[in-house]
Amino acid sequence: MRLFATDLYRNFAIGFVGGALLVAGANADSWGSKLSSPAQAAETLKAPAPSAEFVIAR
Repeated sequence: MRLFATDLYRNFAIGFVGGALLVAGANADSWGSKLSSPAQAAETLKAPAPSAEFVIAR
């Protein structure tokens, strides 16, 4: 038996994929509301109007 046989890499790959699927399945409920929400435009900012006391008269 070799230390770095192809079976070792295959088993690591299967374990990694299986673990990733378990983590994704555990978090799938929290993704539903974040992924399916429609885009919403931000409200435009309104600049404050200048006050009469700060207008420089010529």
